[in-house]
Amino acid sequence: MVIRFMTQARSLLDATRRFDFIAPLLLRLYLAPIFWMAGTQKFAHFDSTVAWFGNPDSGLGLPFPTVMAFLAASTETVGAVLLVVGFSVRLISVPLIVTMIVAMATVHWQHGWLAIAEGSGSLFANERTIGAVERLDRAKDILREHGNYEWLTENGSLVILNNGIEFAATYLIMLVALFFIGAGRYLSVDDWIGRWLDRRSSRSG
Repeated sequence: MVIRFMTQARSLLDATRRFDFIAPLLLRLYLAPIFWMAGTQKFAHFDSTVAWFGNPDSGLGLPFPTVMAFLAASTETVGAVLLVVGFSVRLISVPLIVTMIVAMATVHWQHGWLAIAEGSGSLFANERTIGAVERLDRAKDILREHGNYEWLTENGSLVILNNGIEFAATYLIMLVALFFIGAGRYLSVDDWIGRWLDRRSSRSG
């Protein structure tokens, strides 16, 4: 009885594989606007981006900052377009993965895991985030006493940006998944090209 149930359950789960193209499609469509905004913002403020890339004190201190800024912005902008249409997804995932690793190592790592500061109740809290939350609570008290706190928080709660690796690590994991599984079936140029090549190969064989 148990084996029969497990077999039927496995068959039902296997039947859902006909829709497995949804997963890479969602990953692509989720990541595309993130990289588009990152890349186009770098181009829109290119001089300040180059300055930030090269400044060893208040920036990243990277060598050849103009080249590095151009490569990063180009990779993100072109990568966003390729992710949307599903073309060369596995290939473009590689430089996008590199940009995420560089961002994690040079920008976010020193701040720990959390993107938004959380207090001592959080698993990933550290002295930095705990101190930030204490200051946030004090700022809220001041705003409640001297400002229109309801208006200030009408569209969302006040938070302190911790700028940890949380978001970059999430994007990195998603890109690694896309590198291995590809763009997905049906709704990607990669799949259409693959099917065309398979037909050509079968005819020539």
